[in-house]
Amino acid sequence: MTARWSLVVPVKRLAGAKTRLAGLAGGRRAELALAFAADTVAAALDCPEVAAVAVVTSDPDAAALLGGELGALIVPDQPEAGLNPALRHGAAVAADRWPGHAIGALSADLPALRPAELAVALALAAGYPRAYLADAAGTGTTVLTALAGVELAAAFGTGSSRAHAASGAVPLADQLAADVASVRRDVDTPAELAQALLLGVGKHTAGVLASLARMQATVRTFDPTTRSGSVLLDDGTELPYDGAAFDAGGLRLLRFGQRVRILVEGEGADTRVTFLTLATL
Repeated sequence: MTARWSLVVPVKRLAGAKTRLAGLAGGRRAELALAFAADTVAAALDCPEVAAVAVVTSDPDAAALLGGELGALIVPDQPEAGLNPALRHGAAVAADRWPGHAIGALSADLPALRPAELAVALALAAGYPRAYLADAAGTGTTVLTALAGVELAAAFGTGSSRAHAASGAVPLADQLAADVASVRRDVDTPAELAQALLLGVGKHTAGVLASLARMQATVRTFDPTTRSGSVLLDDGTELPYDGAAFDAGGLRLLRFGQRVRILVEGEGADTRVTFLTLATL
């Protein structure tokens, strides 16, 4: 069975987005959240199974980039009552604007999303009235679909995978013959961002991370077991980094003398590295 898909991507006001990445991005957390959404929407628009993308948002910066530059339809979030009401509203607008299309809800925090992998998931979903794809952890949902004329019935939130299964949506994860890791890798934490970086993030996310980590340092020590060690700043100051900071940069290993770009937080004796990546990346 084939279906032309219209995807609905909800983007909350950026000031309140991705709070668990505050330690990594600091005051530019909203910019990083928008970069995630931009890479998600750009990949969705490039997917051969997707005919249109509607972004539900009332954030002006998100609307300007995702609609004005990338070309998605911007649907004002009415009445701004949370994620599931936003999806109901967006799905209704999409069904009215593109009658006959199947509707899919797509998470906005998939910075490594690959159009071909999304196409695999949607092609499988086209065989069921409603279906969902669990996130990498298996507890959340990154894609929820409904064929034309079928209610989307979004139940996103804590434990959404179980909620969508209970509502009758067919789970897709166990049926996929091809790897669709990029469709399942949503990002809320530094560790999840590290996994997305290993998959390969889009240009918007990569650009923000590169501009965030402008301070350079030299690797002094690295323990491959704990993935921790220390770096020397150009003034000779030695700063420690832990496994989480190493993982956040998507690295596999480091060696003495390598140049890295880092993010730090804290002051004085409490200064620590929260992110590091190779200076050449």
